[in-house]
Amino acid sequence: MMDGSQKHALEMVRADGADEGCVTFVLHEEDHTLGNSLRYMIMKSQEVEFCGYSITHPSESKINFRIQTRGGLPASEPLRNGLNNLTEVCKHALHTFE
Repeated sequence: MMDGSQKHALEMVRADGADEGCVTFVLHEEDHTLGNSLRYMIMKSQEVEFCGYSITHPSESKINFRIQTRGGLPASEPLRNGLNNLTEVCKHALHTFE
């Protein structure tokens, strides 16, 4: 940004009174490319009850990513695991291609 302040790439939004297992993450500068593949990786987990994303507006490059878990698991855990698993899949695909 021009004024020297930095925008975080990830924000965590939780409704008042909601537990850690029901969170919306706002991913800035991302689109369907990450959203759909990350949603797929996260939904493979048995602890995840719901995972979905939406693009707020076509002119904005951010997605709202919602995760709801079972058994009191913090929603940040499946997000972290999904990102790590997706990274490994991408590394494998790149290695196979090369």
